[in-house]
Amino acid sequence: MAHDTTTVPAVTETSLNTPHMRRILASSFVGSAVEYYDFLLYATAAAVVFNKVFFVDLDAGWATFASFGTLAAGYAARPIGGAIFGHYGDRLGRKKMLILSMVMMGLATTAMGLLPTTATIGVMAPVLLITLRVIQGIAVGGEWGGAMLIALEQAPKGKRGFAASFANMGAPAGAALATLAMSAATLLPDEQFLAWGWRIPFLLSAALVALALVIRLKVSESPLFQNLEREADRRRMPILEVFTRHPRQLTLGILAGVAQFTMAGMVTVWAVSEAVANGADKTGVLNAKALAAVAMLLATIISARLCDRFGRKNILLIGIVAGMAAAFPILNLVESGTVGGYATAVILGQGIQGFMFGPLAAFIAEMFPTRVRYTGSSIAYQASSTIGAGFTPMIAAGIMAVTAGGVILGAGWITVLAICAIAVLMAPEGRKRELTDI
Repeated sequence: MAHDTTTVPAVTETSLNTPHMRRILASSFVGSAVEYYDFLLYATAAAVVFNKVFFVDLDAGWATFASFGTLAAGYAARPIGGAIFGHYGDRLGRKKMLILSMVMMGLATTAMGLLPTTATIGVMAPVLLITLRVIQGIAVGGEWGGAMLIALEQAPKGKRGFAASFANMGAPAGAALATLAMSAATLLPDEQFLAWGWRIPFLLSAALVALALVIRLKVSESPLFQNLEREADRRRMPILEVFTRHPRQLTLGILAGVAQFTMAGMVTVWAVSEAVANGADKTGVLNAKALAAVAMLLATIISARLCDRFGRKNILLIGIVAGMAAAFPILNLVESGTVGGYATAVILGQGIQGFMFGPLAAFIAEMFPTRVRYTGSSIAYQASSTIGAGFTPMIAAGIMAVTAGGVILGAGWITVLAICAIAVLMAPEGRKRELTDI
């Protein structure tokens, strides 16, 4: 059967300030913010409440470990979501997958807010919690790649890094909103907070998802994908092409992403639990975490701008080296058991993380050709989130339970980031490449 190989010009915008491009960037940012509100709300709840309502038969240390284990289950599901949504996003389009991922996330998060506790239904409560968390992981695994590519593939070449970062900016914005929502709930007396107050932020998800869907439905499909759409039958298995033809890019993309996700797991999840356990006020810690998310957002914007001028690799390396230098100071501040100490640690950590976050989206996406870009970049990004953020809080809690000291933890932190820096040095620089030539 003959195929029509005629293509239309892969037109990109000449500016980020056109009405069409502003709509795309707003969709990328708001959609990701809502998805990450849902996903990261769970992380906050895992640190302050789930160990008390779903793992009540364990002592405090191991209950926290188990709670972080359910958190890791969601991160483990993210690469699966990236592979599934990436596959169909490369075959059927970026926009369709963005709508589906958002609906999945909203339903799972709202269901968490209605979930009976262990005291009510026994062991089925944590089982259902883990099931819903896995659905969350699959949904957010599909979200990032589509939101990022809708912006990157339609932006002018000299602004691609900044445009792609709007999907990343949604993460700290969603984190701030989720943390403030949970912080407001903690103002209730402990008995009411544990009984029903923690559920309110989860139930708010339904309204936020409805708002984001209204914005997202108005966005058009990427023209680079439209050029390939007529050849979809030739691209039956994008995931196989990623693993067989682009394994080096995939590996380097994963390792580059692990750096900032390790920072995230340490300072915004494990450190919350550790600071509260050492005596810091719970509400004060959560407010500090929300403030730090704003610092991360600002750092993401700045570094995304800089990466369009100085290159993705250079800015990423600056952030990684800063993360290595800050490891022991951050651990010492967290161990102080004060709100001020935690606030300083999390603002420093999130600021450094944001500096890595800004160039990361374009850095990963520019390594893959259009026909497998959704699949390749999604798997790389989501796998790095699983390794870096998904297991870090659980590993950190385990190390502290066994050693009761931060020396081994800090040394491990620095070692991981050093490996990530080597990967970035080995990767190609994509700032000046044409997406159609990759």
